[in-house]
Amino acid sequence: MSADTERITARAREIARQELERLNDNTKASERLFKRAVRTMPMGVASSFQANDPYPIYLERGRGSHVWDVDGREYLDFHSGFGVNVVGHAHPKIVEAIERAARTGVHFAVTTEVTIALAEEICRRFGLEQMRFTNSGTESTMDAVRVARAATGRDTILKIEGSYHGHHDAVMYSVVPNADVLGLRDAVEGGMADAHEAYATIAFSKGIPADAAKHTLVVPFNDAGAVERTFDSRGSEIAAMIMEPVMMNIGIVQPLPGYLERVRELCTKHGVVLIFDEVKSGATIAAGGAIERFGVQPDLACFAKAIGGGTTIGAFGGVASVMDIINNGAAQLGTFNGNPLSCRAGLVALTEVLTPDAYDHLGKLGTLLAEGCRRAIADSGIPAHAVDLGAKGCVSYRPEPLTNYRDFLEANAELFAASWPWMVNRGIFMTPGDEEQWTISVQHSEEDIRAYVDAFGEFCGELGA
Repeated sequence: MSADTERITARAREIARQELERLNDNTKASERLFKRAVRTMPMGVASSFQANDPYPIYLERGRGSHVWDVDGREYLDFHSGFGVNVVGHAHPKIVEAIERAARTGVHFAVTTEVTIALAEEICRRFGLEQMRFTNSGTESTMDAVRVARAATGRDTILKIEGSYHGHHDAVMYSVVPNADVLGLRDAVEGGMADAHEAYATIAFSKGIPADAAKHTLVVPFNDAGAVERTFDSRGSEIAAMIMEPVMMNIGIVQPLPGYLERVRELCTKHGVVLIFDEVKSGATIAAGGAIERFGVQPDLACFAKAIGGGTTIGAFGGVASVMDIINNGAAQLGTFNGNPLSCRAGLVALTEVLTPDAYDHLGKLGTLLAEGCRRAIADSGIPAHAVDLGAKGCVSYRPEPLTNYRDFLEANAELFAASWPWMVNRGIFMTPGDEEQWTISVQHSEEDIRAYVDAFGEFCGELGA
């Protein structure tokens, strides 16, 4: 570590200590709620992603681009529910859709016309021939993997090193979430000497059968050669390759030119079902997600988050020849699948809110935000870079853009640890992990972006002082 890096890191530790003290002093109602919540919920939260040290900030309400916590503090929301709220909070059209569903029936466990209409819109946007609904991203990737295995008659799947695809057993290998708890954040090679070969590793959660690991192989992102070598040696065993076409659980890692195209060719050659996990990128980085932005069509694609207008929903689909296995023995079930409340909100979101004009607006704001962050980084000389990708973007604390998970491990996590309380204390609500990114909503304004850039610029100045 260079002397300058050591100085900046030491300064970050001091900023983090000061800002966390200030944050804790100003969030006593959250602290009290945590003490109540932890009696009935592990970590005091409904999902482990929501936990924070010493306690999370509990929110009370949201409107437009703003949220308020239980202490009455107001923030600009760049967390956006981990990317769900691209429509913002309490959008009038979404409120009207939910009210209409509440008046006419929120659940029947029977397919309704609005369910069919949303399915048609999702197929249109993402170039799918057929699709099915689920209730989350985890369910979407779980069902897609099952369908791929059933369609090919093979058991093994190939995934990308460091990628998160939900918390079902098949994909809980080489992921960031929970890695720190289990001491596995740096366990990337699984005993394999060559970083450019497929490998198997241990599960990133307790409670997964030990022998499940033999059915999941791991390769680095942006390394088509590793995919080719794996398929050449073991392609006849592999049912599917599941991947985020743009990695979004370690900041943002974009595919190198030609990478997705080569992966598509290799999957076709070896009869492997290519699954794109677009849970985060779908309807955020473009109207048609990564499929539109990068121009590569998978066999199956998985969605959730932004497609529901803020409600609970998931979906997956693709070519009819693969989806047809659902007609022939592959189970795809769910009492709440395609319920009229979520489908009505999702249909309005995709057809009336997330319009071409909306994507123009999101693109302009995203560029404004990323460019503002880049100026602050350049002026202060801190080791970081900013990424602009439609409604999504991030700052990663590594000078050069990331190309894979191992690059992410080089990022200075202590700089992020200082930035989070700094930004929150200045009214910018952010995701609490260095593997996450911001999400802009259609209800954000240029003034909101300037507030973020100003707060971040002040942080960079303090860090580089």
